[in-house]
Amino acid sequence: MEFGRVDGSLLNNIDFTLPEEPASNQHVLKGKTAHKPKVYIGCAKWGRPEWVGKIYPLKTKEKDFLQHYVEHYNCIELNATHYKIYGAAGIAKWAEKAKDKDFLFCPKMYQGVTHRGSLKGKDFITSEFFRGIVAFEDHLGPIFVQVSDSFSPKRKAELFDYLASLPTDLQFFLEVRHPDWFSVDAIREELFDRLRSLNMGAVITDTSGRRDCAHMHLTIPKTFIRYVGNSLHPSDYTRTDMWIDRMKYWLDKGLEELYFFMHMHDETYSPELTVYLVDKLNAACNLQLQKPVFIKNDQNQVPLKKQQSLF
Repeated sequence: MEFGRVDGSLLNNIDFTLPEEPASNQHVLKGKTAHKPKVYIGCAKWGRPEWVGKIYPLKTKEKDFLQHYVEHYNCIELNATHYKIYGAAGIAKWAEKAKDKDFLFCPKMYQGVTHRGSLKGKDFITSEFFRGIVAFEDHLGPIFVQVSDSFSPKRKAELFDYLASLPTDLQFFLEVRHPDWFSVDAIREELFDRLRSLNMGAVITDTSGRRDCAHMHLTIPKTFIRYVGNSLHPSDYTRTDMWIDRMKYWLDKGLEELYFFMHMHDETYSPELTVYLVDKLNAACNLQLQKPVFIKNDQNQVPLKKQQSLF
């Protein structure tokens, strides 16, 4: 992910502190229940050739990447569906790779709907998108709708009308990026209030150059976090530690579902930071989440204790 990327020399000067807990979250989180929360950790793509010899066996072919990915993560932020509408047959083949596993695919809405012209008049293409992804069946996770960086609150009526037209039997999260959604209190609160009324979540994006997108607002007792690291810069670890504290707080207060997606500007090192995240989260929250297992004698793996040498 390139969104929010800054030069590495600037990272030590950025305040990565997460915002204080919004008061409105207390109306969403009702306290711990008898139900065990669902926690999913994943990446944006499984098709990473740089993971061959790292977490995928040597000489793994691209067609087999997914069957190995599901052994290391329990979900995927499926960006592939943003660039192409897939038919049910192709989706079913992906779902088959996760058979008998607690694994979810979280597809991103097709760009032909969200990034090309108006959201109005997109009924047919939206229906085609859904016709494909419902083939995930039990492996279908929440769908996230991202509008472009230039999509400002001036188009809020268009956005709200489109969101209201979406199926109510599927879970959606919305990601907005234009700064005006966050800089004006009334606009920000109207957005989150509308999402609450629609039973939709707000994507939280934590990236170096756009701290406003790490807003901490929960509109439903579920969260969808897109974390963007910087190739194991030391700040990646302190940022992860802050997220562990916040996620534990939310889970203790009754968060029902948590989706955390590991991104890097250079995805080579996503597995390393995932291991750090999962080890810490398991210990803090008494979970048993799976984590990437590295191929023995992998010389490409960067030891956690040597992350300082990367910059």
